Amino acid sequence: MMPKLDLSKFEKKLIIRNTQNQDIDKIMKLQAQCFPGMDPWKKEQLQSHIDIFQEGQFVAEYDGEIIGSCSSLIINFDEYDARHTWDEVTDGGYITNHNPDGYNLYGIEVMVDPAFRRMKIGHRLYEARKELVRQLNIQSIIIGGRIPNYYKYEDQMTAREYVQEVLHHKIYDPVLSFQLINGFTLMRINTNYLPDDAQSKSYATIMEWNNVEYMPKSKRFFTSSYPVRICVVQYMMRQIYSFEDFANQVEYYTDVASNAESDFVVFPELLTSQLMSFMDERVPSTAIRKVTEYTEQYIELFTNLAIRYNINIIGGSHFVKEDDDEIYNIAYLFRRDGTIEKQYKLHITPNERKWWGIRRGDAVRVFDTDCGKIAIQICYDIEFPELARIATDMGAKIIFTPFCTEDRQGYLRVRYCAQARAVENQIYTVIAGTVGNLPQTENMDIQYAQSAIFAPSDFEFARDGIVGETNPNIEMVMIGDVDLEILRRQRQGGTVRQLKDRRFDVYRIEYKK
Repeated sequence: MMPKLDLSKFEKKLIIRNTQNQDIDKIMKLQAQCFPGMDPWKKEQLQSHIDIFQEGQFVAEYDGEIIGSCSSLIINFDEYDARHTWDEVTDGGYITNHNPDGYNLYGIEVMVDPAFRRMKIGHRLYEARKELVRQLNIQSIIIGGRIPNYYKYEDQMTAREYVQEVLHHKIYDPVLSFQLINGFTLMRINTNYLPDDAQSKSYATIMEWNNVEYMPKSKRFFTSSYPVRICVVQYMMRQIYSFEDFANQVEYYTDVASNAESDFVVFPELLTSQLMSFMDERVPSTAIRKVTEYTEQYIELFTNLAIRYNINIIGGSHFVKEDDDEIYNIAYLFRRDGTIEKQYKLHITPNERKWWGIRRGDAVRVFDTDCGKIAIQICYDIEFPELARIATDMGAKIIFTPFCTEDRQGYLRVRYCAQARAVENQIYTVIAGTVGNLPQTENMDIQYAQSAIFAPSDFEFARDGIVGETNPNIEMVMIGDVDLEILRRQRQGGTVRQLKDRRFDVYRIEYKK
């Protein structure tokens, strides 16, 4: 009898999967093999692809080795010049212009290890892209393809003539012929697409594959059609006598915001410090520990309000004692579907350290909502421009800043920095502060605020870059609309384009997760 054959000894596992952080070095090594003489990927570019749109990045793994990869982003192709370059359509290779609501998947690179080019690896990667397009209901895939054999014919014919010869199967081009086999059709030929592509003489064929299963969505990118309504609460700190008093106040404002059909209602920083007004505790560090005892009630209250009033709530910020027995200043997002997120305050002021012993968080977060991606940066955090830039690169279109300042100088630091962040990142910023006083509460006795919504400074936005603002130092709400569609268009074609015009060859912010 023949011994049983162990088939596992013969197995070679080939999988197509999304790119992971641990693949970056291998992809860079693979690119050097595939495209010698061309500028390689930088680590930060590949990391940006994963951070922004991991679903659109694929690798082919064969027996544990990376033998192929491809990268892509989503755009509205109609917004780009027909003569665009690779740098323009990829934001210098960092894909920070990725638009999740776009109509076209744009492929920016496919590469296969030369030793494995008879295994249909490129075809498998293209099929992964096509399946992604079907899943996301995207209209088409567009690529800027190289014509790497053109250098052999440049003395005999123009690039247009060369492409025609390939289309008629009279000349074989390893890239263009492959794309035609995979169902792509020629749209046009662009010059200076990749300046370092000597084989293609910097030409590229712009090609498209149409998703026949695409279900048309309403086109909105030529109209101001993505309004988001924000209600900013300038909250009065006053004596209360129970948690129920606090709950009644915040429910009143939530009701006001909901009646105005707001998408967000924003409360100020240290909102729950008002609870200290009915505590018989004069030592500040002890008083805030008593405030932390209300954490579950606070979360339950705002979760119920978000659902009941059908509104997303930025619940100010609240002191939380965690398992390490340290106190953190945390801002919560209560979505109207009942889900909850939180952002720790990253920079702690000398005052918070001195009086309360607050510990700092260590992560910048961006949250998905039914009105797009948003970030929360608590008071002092908005004064550090790196945080807003990181959040913007992660996709945030609105940064909410709950704040609590006791004097005009402190307030103006928050205001001026929030306005600067709106301009330099082409985003909306929202500041919501406390007013009034708590005379018997140490370190919370006086407040100064003028809450506001800020926009970038350009023609399509509000005059002076101010969507709306409250009167200083009185209890009130301010309701304003921001338009994410205008924001997106201005990022592409505004008077100035701070995001597109960044000099990544000179500087770049590194976020250490």
